[in-house]
Amino acid sequence: MGADKQMNLGFLFQISGVHYGGWRYPSAQPKRAADIRYYAEVVRTAERGKLDFCFLADSIAAYEGSAEKQDRSKEALMAAEPKRLLEPFTLLAALAMVTEHIGLVTTATTTYNEPYTIARLFASLDHISNGRAGWNVVTSANLAEAHNFGRDSHVEHGDRYARAEEFIDVVFKLWDSIEDGAYIRDKLAGQYGLSDKIHFINHVGEHFKVRGPLNVPRPPQGHPVIVQAGSSQPGKELAARTAEVVFTAQQTLADGKAFYSDVKGRMAKYGRSSDSLKILPGVVVYVAETESEAKAKYETVSNLVPPDFGLFMLSDLLGEIDLKQFDIDGPLPEDLPEAKGSQSRRDVIINLARRENLTIRQLYQHISGASGHRSLWGTPKQIADQFEQWVYEGAADGFNILPPYLPESMTDFVNFVVPELQRRGLFRTEYEGSTLRDRLGLARPKNSVAKPS
Repeated sequence: MGADKQMNLGFLFQISGVHYGGWRYPSAQPKRAADIRYYAEVVRTAERGKLDFCFLADSIAAYEGSAEKQDRSKEALMAAEPKRLLEPFTLLAALAMVTEHIGLVTTATTTYNEPYTIARLFASLDHISNGRAGWNVVTSANLAEAHNFGRDSHVEHGDRYARAEEFIDVVFKLWDSIEDGAYIRDKLAGQYGLSDKIHFINHVGEHFKVRGPLNVPRPPQGHPVIVQAGSSQPGKELAARTAEVVFTAQQTLADGKAFYSDVKGRMAKYGRSSDSLKILPGVVVYVAETESEAKAKYETVSNLVPPDFGLFMLSDLLGEIDLKQFDIDGPLPEDLPEAKGSQSRRDVIINLARRENLTIRQLYQHISGASGHRSLWGTPKQIADQFEQWVYEGAADGFNILPPYLPESMTDFVNFVVPELQRRGLFRTEYEGSTLRDRLGLARPKNSVAKPS
């Protein structure tokens, strides 16, 4: 077997790793959660491995779920490390100063932000990093965020996506409102800018009224790379129209191929080539020189999740049902209430439980390490075989690596898996180009508001 293209690889950075037991892993360093030097060490390790980007998932609430459920679960909440701590734009700007090549991607919700603010933040980050910024567009599935922004209830799913569609359009216009070369800064002529290259966007829509222009020059990449993670029908449609990278949770090769063809098959009606979108399923990797050593790492960290927290976390992902009323060593109940959060992630978890006949305890142990994403353990060859198959058979363009515990598992991936992928010709040995778009093979977008010359 041989893939006919190189894959793209990013990684999700969540303090001590994505596993809820990761902060308790022997080599983890949770006391450095607010230490910028710790973040720099991990990201520089990823850059040593030539990874495309570092991704900081973000939420504008301390914990997931409703305020009422949090109040009932304080002890459970205190058993887990928060996945987000430092504000991401400040953090990524600092990391831009100690890295040269790796992309810097973060989340910003369209539900509880304004387009002008987000356009300005990402344009600034793109300039600071010399063209390495990416925006993970989300619509806020976390009910707790509503309580921090003057709402007693969450915005309905359909309304969130309608707002997101217009939000993205406004941000694109704002990024384009200052044309390339608008600021000539001619000292002799006493002319700083060219007025015909600076545009009011005068947007008036259902959700937003924005005049513009943006008070930051057009980003080096034209637009920072647009990332999206929704797998619902509206999410896939939004991705087909606007996204350039899609994160997704797919447990099986068949599901991965179906998702891949579905999303890419929607792009033609928007005048887009399927090559202009990279689909990167998330995967948690446990790698060692032997399969038994790798599996032991998985079992060690899985047993570090306290049952109370495991039930709380799983209950929230399934739509805020109280699982304590059921036998923890019995199956997931058949009838579950409608999801209040991410519908697509809920479906992945339920299907996993049914397909593998998992008890509630086994399910939360599995989900604690991956939140619905696929987990792999094995030797470098075994991991690379899986990666190669998914890319070769049209289920992925690459992967978003989810280190279960940090910094050790990031180092393991770079030291073990990356060289095996490079040996097979599946991954770069040196960075190409200068921007994140260059690494991902994405074109720089044309200016949407500039007058034809």
